[in-house]
Amino acid sequence: MLLGTWNLENLYRPGGAFGPRSEAAYKAKLTALASVVTELDPTLLGVQEVGDPEALADLAGMLDGDWHIALSEHPDGRGIRVGFLSRPEPRTIIDTNAFPAPLRPVQGDDDGEPVSRTGRGFLATEITVQGMTLTVAVCHLKSKLLTFPGGRFQPRNWRAAEATTLRAVADDLLDGKGKERNVAVLGDLNDEVAAATTQILQGPPGSEIGTPGFERPDKGDAARLWNIAPLIPEEQRFSRVHSGRPELIDHILVSRLLLDHATGAGTGTPARETPLPSVDENPGARRDAAGSDHAPVWVRIEP
Repeated sequence: MLLGTWNLENLYRPGGAFGPRSEAAYKAKLTALASVVTELDPTLLGVQEVGDPEALADLAGMLDGDWHIALSEHPDGRGIRVGFLSRPEPRTIIDTNAFPAPLRPVQGDDDGEPVSRTGRGFLATEITVQGMTLTVAVCHLKSKLLTFPGGRFQPRNWRAAEATTLRAVADDLLDGKGKERNVAVLGDLNDEVAAATTQILQGPPGSEIGTPGFERPDKGDAARLWNIAPLIPEEQRFSRVHSGRPELIDHILVSRLLLDHATGAGTGTPARETPLPSVDENPGARRDAAGSDHAPVWVRIEP
């Protein structure tokens, strides 16, 4: 089976403030998205930037066979949220946007005002495939901006708090049994492999794929998550192109047991390369564009 994650880039129906301006542009976008999903043929696909739930239903209706949808009930201010497209019927376990209590007193937004919630909710579901129970959380962390109020060039700590909150969700799913449970955390982290926020999700260092410690099991393995990025062929190891620079900001992290079932990983679609546009800081420039400015990231699992 194939487990994937994909930022669908502002999936809205036409006529609103953020979606395509015409029905023709909307249909072209759905057609391009459906073509990739069909070729990818995922068992479970985590999705981000679902602006209209009805638009995701429109996309699912263009796919062959039966598909199930699960969506977070915690969108951001523009209405975008995370969710899943799934062949098996998913069972929702967690849907939250609340910071853990110890984090709340120290969090501030970009204006320094106190906040108690993540920008978008985290959704965790469970499916059963060929006798394997798979538990997966999907996320979309706060985006990186070039400038912030007061002329700053770094956000305060909202994104770090989101990553820490997601790590708490992962801890609940793992329950200290990462060598016994098939758990994955995936989504648009808006940061690359070595970024601090990504490292928070991995947990204790020392046994990443490709390091000397990888083949040496230890007591930390029950709580760790492994980023499948090193399994992606180097020439494919990017999911977005920003100002001409390829970057891998969409990730899949898996428990030790699930990693043992991984047989391959990639970006785009397995059968052909899908060229990505180079994007800049103007999100409105692609309002009527077909497809997405992200490539899907996927890992193949053998139950």
